[in-house]
Amino acid sequence: MALNRRRIKILDLIREDGHAKVHELSKIFKVTDVTIRQDLEILENLGYVQREHGGAFLKDIGSLVKSGQVLNQTHIEEKREIAQKAVSFIHEGDSLILDSGSTTTEIAKLLINFKELTVITNALNIALILGENHGINLIVTGGEFKPPTLSLTGKMAADSFKDIHVNKLFLATAGISSDMRLTYPSLSDLMVKSAMIKSADKVFLVADSSKIGISAFANLGFISLVHTVITDSKISEENLKKMQEQNVDVYHSEMLYGQEV
Repeated sequence: MALNRRRIKILDLIREDGHAKVHELSKIFKVTDVTIRQDLEILENLGYVQREHGGAFLKDIGSLVKSGQVLNQTHIEEKREIAQKAVSFIHEGDSLILDSGSTTTEIAKLLINFKELTVITNALNIALILGENHGINLIVTGGEFKPPTLSLTGKMAADSFKDIHVNKLFLATAGISSDMRLTYPSLSDLMVKSAMIKSADKVFLVADSSKIGISAFANLGFISLVHTVITDSKISEENLKKMQEQNVDVYHSEMLYGQEV
């Protein structure tokens, strides 16, 4: 049973949100409910999801939430490399937004010794990491809970940023398409990411190089929405050039492009 393009994207959506409804998927992919049910049956037979009345949810999602870890734990060494570079741009007295994600989680782990920071996040695991530090003024958004990313999303999460202004945002992405667009599996995240960007003076995209060339379901816009990209040293010269053409500064462990922050 092959995973065609539609089934891969359905699985991406479920991995992002933790669940999906048949009627919502049929509208998104412009196919019948019967077709979506067949897709979900195949995904269930392959062991990816568990079907329920009207939809499906990610298999073993309960144990994932209890572990306190986000689903995507790939390329963890590259993410730690990125986190080390990102923290060099953070100073005592800063106000930050930390987006949800495995790379921003690695950044949070490096902030526990700061004595004066304000951090706003939509990630519950990041809140638990930083919550024990009395030197960090921690603010957590409201919103709809997404188990795979341990995050809060949707309109309520986006509205949390309306009256907030911070120095720096560390933004995550699911993919960077070949034409340099920021892409995400879930439409609900787009309004949250946009609200974060509007609230920040400086926007840092933290993304390992494996995400370049990946097109997820929904796109936020071109990479020029951010000021700086922090990635790992495996990024190709071709992709560095594409980012530079979008007037974006690019940093990694070995090379520096653009202006110091």
